[in-house]
Amino acid sequence: MCGIVGYVGCKEATPVLINTLKKLEYRGYDSAGIAVMNDDEILVRKAKGALKVLEEMVVKEVIKGSIGIGHTRWATHGEPSDINAHPHTNVSGSIAIVHNGIVENYAKLKEQLQAQGIVFKSQTDTEVIAHLVNFFYEQTNDIFEAVKLALKKLEGSYALGVICKDYPDRIIAARKDSPLIVGLGKGENFIASDVPAVLEYTREVYFLDQKELAVVYSDHVDLFTEDGEKIIKEPFHVDWDMASAEKGGYAHFMLKEIYEQPKALRDTLHPRLVLEGNKPVDIKFDEMDFSSIFKNVERIIITACGTAYHAGVAARYIFEEFARVPVVVDVASEFRYRNPIISNKDVVIIISQSGETADTLAALRLAKEAGAQVIAITNCVGSTASREADKVIYTWAGPEIAVASTKAYTTQLMCLCLLALKMAYSRNTISKLEYEKLLSGLNEVPEKVEQVLKDQSIVQKFASQNFNKSKVFYIGRLIDSASSLESALKLKEVSYMHSEAFAAGELKHGPIALIDTDTLVVGIATQKALYEKINSNMEEVKSRGAATLVIGQGDTSVFNRSADTVITVPETEDMFAAIVSIIPVQLFAYYCSVLKGNNPDKPRNLAKSVTVE
Repeated sequence: MCGIVGYVGCKEATPVLINTLKKLEYRGYDSAGIAVMNDDEILVRKAKGALKVLEEMVVKEVIKGSIGIGHTRWATHGEPSDINAHPHTNVSGSIAIVHNGIVENYAKLKEQLQAQGIVFKSQTDTEVIAHLVNFFYEQTNDIFEAVKLALKKLEGSYALGVICKDYPDRIIAARKDSPLIVGLGKGENFIASDVPAVLEYTREVYFLDQKELAVVYSDHVDLFTEDGEKIIKEPFHVDWDMASAEKGGYAHFMLKEIYEQPKALRDTLHPRLVLEGNKPVDIKFDEMDFSSIFKNVERIIITACGTAYHAGVAARYIFEEFARVPVVVDVASEFRYRNPIISNKDVVIIISQSGETADTLAALRLAKEAGAQVIAITNCVGSTASREADKVIYTWAGPEIAVASTKAYTTQLMCLCLLALKMAYSRNTISKLEYEKLLSGLNEVPEKVEQVLKDQSIVQKFASQNFNKSKVFYIGRLIDSASSLESALKLKEVSYMHSEAFAAGELKHGPIALIDTDTLVVGIATQKALYEKINSNMEEVKSRGAATLVIGQGDTSVFNRSADTVITVPETEDMFAAIVSIIPVQLFAYYCSVLKGNNPDKPRNLAKSVTVE
């Protein structure tokens, strides 16, 4: 959601804050603001709109000060405006805060504060925190105590940065259910919502855990529990290449990340393959002991949100095909509230690119409370999911900056394929010969993705002919229906075109009534045994005036009449084809977005990590 940063050191804070906010702009871009300690006052500058509006504002004046906090906002309470932008202050302006999260009991707290004569300036839930901290500061005259006491009154989620005029040498930071890191520099220290913000300055970070606080000075950092007990923890060294968080000559991060997928897939796959010569013969997960996990498993539950959920839907087919274990897939926001039936013979797989998705973390905790073994699949080392799950499998995708996930999705699928094959072999549902054949096929997937990316012209041309369609429907059967879900999401996320996904067999049960000449239907067809079925569906929509595209593998000549355009990807084992066939639809979504004049990296109303409900 929102992005927060903070700096304390010997440099001028303003340019550092602006620079670090640029690295977090994907988290929120409705408005932006900074608060800088300037002699005996806190100067606040904030503005509605993209970060460049704030940047242009602050370059016109010299704001002196070496300690400050900053924010990019993704609006929840209160419309995007200058007044609702962060930072927020107490009435006198002596305390300033930035906040990522939602204060669920803000209305009650606001009413109590207003009864004491406090006048609110904004419509945000965050302003409550500033006045609440001030209330306790007037009682304690200690800013750390005031923040600690205020947090005990808050219900909901928060990542906070707080500065106080009377304490001009420190930032108070705290988190609950919203991510926050502390960057450790030399003679300077930082806070930020995410690692990319501080990579230019340091690679040593603390990941704050649930309900932890930090007091950040220029020369040291003190960590505390919510009750004020001091904590000692080891910093984490970030080994990302700085270039991986930059565009590297591509027009947009989304396009760069689409093209990074062959490398990301290899990085995720190759360290886990056991080779005899050049032949893969087994899978090793340093992260877990399979004998203990799979021994008594009766069911797999997969839960996630958005793109990660779609990876889970695809995985259901893969696990059931190879491991012959029943699989339930649930949207995490539904799973956490529907009183699910979970036992200690279930394995629960939670999937989250950031490892900080609020609903997914709640599902993880619910599953653990019920006694299930929990495996997290995430891209972020040190994330909450990686720390709280029983076992963790990392997708080595590197930083994903664009809001719409691409390489996160394919590397999640790669991890799920590896997990399913290892489980199948461990349970003797596939033979050693089949196992090694499947591993060889999986090992070829990154190269086949690379082949698809070598010629994007057919996708670009098709996008130029169809980006103005009013309706786009994706259809598929079996695992292709999962790919259809992700395809429709990707298009609507970045192009704002109305797109939906249907299991192809459901067309005649209602959706076909929507087909007309302003409709595009994309058939994803990688399950070769069902080509005739999907071809029949494409004939049905084409005869009603729809434009048609088929994405298939192998011999796709059956679609020559029913499809206006056929994109044929390299032939792959049916259960792995979802990794390869998603590439053209990612490119199609990207080109439609660009053709419409949108910024595919920062789609409206969306944020990279949904760390609040």
